[in-house]
Amino acid sequence: MELRELLPGTGTIDVQALLDTLELARRAPEDRPYTVVNFIVSADGRATIGGRSRGLGDDGDRAMFHGLREQFDAVLAGTGTLATEHYGRILGKAERRARRTERGLPAEPLACVFTRSGHVPTNVPLFAEPEARVVIFTNTRPSLPSETRPSLPSAKAKIEVVELDPGELTLTTALRRLRRDFGIATLLCEGGPTLFGGMLQESLVDELFLTVAPRLAGGGRGPTISAGPELAQPRKLELVWLLERHGALYQRYSLC
Repeated sequence: MELRELLPGTGTIDVQALLDTLELARRAPEDRPYTVVNFIVSADGRATIGGRSRGLGDDGDRAMFHGLREQFDAVLAGTGTLATEHYGRILGKAERRARRTERGLPAEPLACVFTRSGHVPTNVPLFAEPEARVVIFTNTRPSLPSETRPSLPSAKAKIEVVELDPGELTLTTALRRLRRDFGIATLLCEGGPTLFGGMLQESLVDELFLTVAPRLAGGGRGPTISAGPELAQPRKLELVWLLERHGALYQRYSLC
C-alpha cells in the first residue's frame, strides 16, 4: 500500500516499509511502555459514524491500522471499544504473524483491557481465539461466559486477570505492571475516547497517530477522540510526518 509523503519529504512511500522503521522499543522508559495512540476522525472531528469508527476508514486506513498493530508488544482497548468494534484476533493475517516471529517476537501482540466496572464483553471474537493472549486490569474478577451461562463454551483465549485494589486501579499502575510483569516495551492504545482522555490526564501518551478521513459527519452525537475532564494545560504536539492517500491525511505526532 503506497501513500504520498508530504512531510518531512516528498514522493511515495510503502506504509509497511515505513512502519517497519519505527523501532520504538529503544525509547521505552524503565517504568512503563512507550505508548502510542491511534485514532481516525472525520474532517469535522467525529471519531465515529453510526456509532463505529469503521465507517470512516478505507483500505489505506486499514493498512495503517493493522500495520501499526504488527509493530507493538501489546494493544490496549477499553471495554466499550471492544464491544462496539467487535474485536477479533489482533493480527488476523498469517503473514503478519510470520514477520513478527522472524524478528523474534511473539506471533501477535498481547491484548490488554482496562476496566473499572469489571464488565468485560467476553462474547466478542477475541476471547474465542485459542491463540490470543489477553490481560485484564480490574478491581473485580470479570465473569467468563461459561461462569454466567453454562450453556455457552468457555473462553478459549489465554486470559490473565490482574486484580488491583480500587485505589491502585489507575492507568499508571496498569502500564507499570505491563512493563514490569509482562515485559511490554511498546504499547498501542486504540481507544476509546474515555481511555485516551484518562491516559492524557496521567501523562502516559508519547505519540498520536491520527487519520483524518475525507468525510463529514454533519453533527450527531458521535464522540471526539478524547473524553473526560479538560487538561489543566493543553498538550502541545510536534508533527513527525504527514502522508496522504485518496484525500485522507495520515498524521504522526509526538507529544511535547
